[in-house]
Amino acid sequence: MNTAPALSVLFVCMGNICRSPTAEGVFRQRVAAAGLTHAIHIDSAGTHAYHIGASPDPRSQQYAARRGYDLSQQRARQVAADDFSRFDYLLAMDHDNLERLQAACPTAHRHKLHLFMEYAASQASAIVPDPYYGGGTGFDLVLDYIEEAADGLLAVLREKVAR
Repeated sequence: MNTAPALSVLFVCMGNICRSPTAEGVFRQRVAAAGLTHAIHIDSAGTHAYHIGASPDPRSQQYAARRGYDLSQQRARQVAADDFSRFDYLLAMDHDNLERLQAACPTAHRHKLHLFMEYAASQASAIVPDPYYGGGTGFDLVLDYIEEAADGLLAVLREKVAR
């Protein structure tokens, strides 16, 4: 019996300490609530090596915790060459990180690269803005966007898992 997840998702931002670990935490909780943990593998990474091994930014953890998400066990890592073959979806938080992924991605896997906000119903923004240099309202906005896109992504993946 094959117990490997049917689908895999990698969330990607610059340093893997704010947006992508938040997306991983939110989506992991949404997937668990849907009873699909066995079917969907979730991870996050950064396009840069700035924070490898670091916990998510304390502000990301604080604002996520206020909404019931625990990011404390995550550790930053950089996107690896084999991620392009290992993951079904590589979802960038903004255009700059999408371009970096596109530059590194083998042609055969480019169809897996997308902006995460493509899955948001309202698409109030094409990107998840980087809150790193701003105040608390930026972290709340990031959570708003991520929660909406996570719901849209889960709806798409739920359909694929059901097939």
